[in-house]
Amino acid sequence: MTNTNGVSSCHIADPGPLGLLAFGMTTVLLSAHNLGAYGLDSPVLSMGVFYGGLAQIVAGIFEFKRGNTFGATAFTSYGFFWLTFVAINTGIIPGAENDGVSVGIYFAMWGLLTLFLFIGTLRSNVSLRVVFATLAILFFLVAAKDLSGMADIAYAAGAVGLVCGLTAVYSGAGTVVNAQLGKTILPI
Repeated sequence: MTNTNGVSSCHIADPGPLGLLAFGMTTVLLSAHNLGAYGLDSPVLSMGVFYGGLAQIVAGIFEFKRGNTFGATAFTSYGFFWLTFVAINTGIIPGAENDGVSVGIYFAMWGLLTLFLFIGTLRSNVSLRVVFATLAILFFLVAAKDLSGMADIAYAAGAVGLVCGLTAVYSGAGTVVNAQLGKTILPI
């Protein structure tokens, strides 16, 4: 459809649920790894590239199209987080060394960005505030683990990550279900 100026007037669906589900499901998988359930294996890394990474970037691009600066910044940033995370953990960058200090600073920077984005959620729904608050804590815990060398911190990060990821999944699913049924079934 086009309007009288020849500009497309097609409505764009809300990309937020896609971004939240992609982020949340990938975070749950990585958090189970941090809890010691399994290694950092192919399913986790593949999910990081294709769902956590690429699907969030797509959601972020559509948030730009809708004029949502917060959603665009968050989804594209975390989509690229997942791609860089996989690159760091697979060694696809030739000559790259993974020492605890550089990786710890990497996670600390993501924690700092997330803290600022959390401030942006203070007038949003409860589930979004919980996602960003727990994500900031998660990034700072993983940074502390890498900077200190204390592997036990990974368990705390895994527990916080499960809360974060499951809350994001709930928020994304709630948005889809509520919109589809036209009433609040899953309060977010």
